[in-house]
Amino acid sequence: MHPSEEIYCEKSNKLRGKTIVVGITGSIAATECFSTIRELIRHGANVIPVMTKGAQDIVTPMSMEFASGHKPVTELTGRAEHVELFDRGVADALLIYPATANTISKIASGIDDTPVASMATVALGAGIPIAIAPAMHNSMINHPAVKENIEKLKAWGVSFIGPHISDNRAKVASKDEIVAWAFRLTSKDDLKKKKILIIGGRSEEPIDDMRIVTNRSTGLMAVKLAERAFERGSDVELWMGGASVMLPEYIPTKRFESVSQLMEMIRDINHDIVIVPAALADFAPDHVEKGKVPSDQTFDVRLQPVPKVLPYIRERCEKVIGFKAESGMSKHDLIAKARARMDMYDLNAIVANDIDAAGRSATSVILITANGETEISGPKSKVSDAIMDYCSRL
Repeated sequence: MHPSEEIYCEKSNKLRGKTIVVGITGSIAATECFSTIRELIRHGANVIPVMTKGAQDIVTPMSMEFASGHKPVTELTGRAEHVELFDRGVADALLIYPATANTISKIASGIDDTPVASMATVALGAGIPIAIAPAMHNSMINHPAVKENIEKLKAWGVSFIGPHISDNRAKVASKDEIVAWAFRLTSKDDLKKKKILIIGGRSEEPIDDMRIVTNRSTGLMAVKLAERAFERGSDVELWMGGASVMLPEYIPTKRFESVSQLMEMIRDINHDIVIVPAALADFAPDHVEKGKVPSDQTFDVRLQPVPKVLPYIRERCEKVIGFKAESGMSKHDLIAKARARMDMYDLNAIVANDIDAAGRSATSVILITANGETEISGPKSKVSDAIMDYCSRL
């Protein structure tokens, strides 16, 4: 058994049955390929490395073979590897990671003098999804010809992952971002070109400059919803309050603290669908103390109701999905209360759940729409997928 088989589907089976060709070019960021290939395999992918001569000067074919379980394609032979992989339906996607300015410009100009460029030519002609992750000095990516070539490839349907500009360098995308794009390229794209906004996390209402009033929420559901929306092709944005989970760096994110700050942001909503799993405060202190109230001092906090956010969001967007959390209710009463909230705010749907599930990786919810109720149980990734199915139907 090859060592790569030991980690197969170790994390998920999202890429099970998918073959991904990873084109590696002569950027120093090629050193990141080993761990990225292994991560793709952990999600079930069959990964075939293809290397330029420049890439082989930085990482060895032997190391890529150990990482992937496949002998890398380092030159095209009589087997016509580029045709076999992309014209005969073997490969599901081409990821060029990292991509130099040289390789990007060759692909845009139809030059086929490296195995990676030839793979891209056939993949483009066969309509196979391609994503390119540039890695180079900032001044190189700002060269007029390179910029023009990137825009040309985008017009041809090629996706670009990053780069992330830092310290005058166009840094290659992270491993997690590359894996997310692998999901996106090989998943159904029923939400493609749809603008989806996820509002999650918890609001934090200040008592003084140190203390806050807040709710129990990790923000995990919002993150899972955003990840799945991204994987299914949408232009997703995440607005996040307080959170106890890592936020995906590849998803555009805005932060808020209080409900009043979120209310200010609502004017910027121009999305097709808004989903609001956020745990927002119902009350906030009517007076915020300056500085930090001494810990040995007694003081009173008077709470006042804060505006409900969903009606204002509904004014800005026709398709809104809310969440309703309750505690200790029967299923019948939970559905009735959630449906009343849905009708009151004219929402398309509402997700009802018991707060006992808050903060866990798995949950049990009821998706309530005008046509009925659907119970969904399992990991929050599964719940998120079911909600995205509903968004697709919308």
